[in-house]
Amino acid sequence: MKSPQPPKRKLLERVRATIRLMQYSRATEKTYTSWIKRFILFHNKRHPTTMDTPEIEQDLTHLAVQKNVAASTQNQALHAILFLYNEVLKQELSSPVDALRAKKPRRLPVVLSKDEVTQILQQLEAPYLLLVQLLYGCGLRLMECLTLRVKDLDFSQNLILIRDGKGGKDRITMLPSTLRKALQKQLEHAKKQHQADLLDGYGATTLPYALTRKSPNAATSWGWQYIFPSKQRCFDPDSETYKRHHIHQSSIHKAIKRATKRCNIHKHVSSHTFRHSFATHLLQDGYDIRTIQELLGHKELSTTMIYTHVLNRGRISVKSPLDRL
Repeated sequence: MKSPQPPKRKLLERVRATIRLMQYSRATEKTYTSWIKRFILFHNKRHPTTMDTPEIEQDLTHLAVQKNVAASTQNQALHAILFLYNEVLKQELSSPVDALRAKKPRRLPVVLSKDEVTQILQQLEAPYLLLVQLLYGCGLRLMECLTLRVKDLDFSQNLILIRDGKGGKDRITMLPSTLRKALQKQLEHAKKQHQADLLDGYGATTLPYALTRKSPNAATSWGWQYIFPSKQRCFDPDSETYKRHHIHQSSIHKAIKRATKRCNIHKHVSSHTFRHSFATHLLQDGYDIRTIQELLGHKELSTTMIYTHVLNRGRISVKSPLDRL
């Protein structure tokens, strides 16, 4: 008698399982599953195995023409769908995808002056002040900052280890000496909260997928706790337990918006603006472009070169003919 076959997992469950096996971030999992679900619904719930390149091109063209999405958004959808076919279904497409692509505008990043950075910092309170100081002082992306863990700080060498940054890369950046006391105070606050959680029978934090399997006890260890823990514990559907996650990114967006408004600064300031300002101000201070590339974690030097256009030393030194009249 044949043993019963295990039930087949639903497609999105297979997508999630593959993403976790490849150790992609939770944000990537959420984004990819959302785009794949949208792709299936766009084609009236047809199973992806019954579709090929023409259906993918039709969907991407619809995003560009009817939805008028940004180029980055369309690329995100394309990567998600290609992941589905290449990694989950293992189905080779009949031909390369050649959809009508959304135009990618070439825009210079918004950069604050040093005085504007100072003004905004003066309007922020804990823990958002320290978060923005790290964004500007170390050139971090927002999620790189929020996901910092206790063990990532090296006070003896004044270094911060950025783990699993964009593209899955680790890198090292400086720990500003002016932030040592503030960081140590934040660690004291986080440790008290962690110890209280342990006494209440909790104390676990979220871990990368592979580590959850290999070392489940790491979830309650002090070294793996987030430096900026959230005020409330949240329910983790994977383990079906309550865990302490990091501060949500929306709260810092709101804090920056409020601070910018109080300063009467009319630039479009986001968390990423402080990373742009970090790079531009380093260039102003005479640091070479390759050093800045390494600190930012850029794969290509051309990505970092955009800040030379922002600074534009050559044109700034040119005197307008109007001023010569």
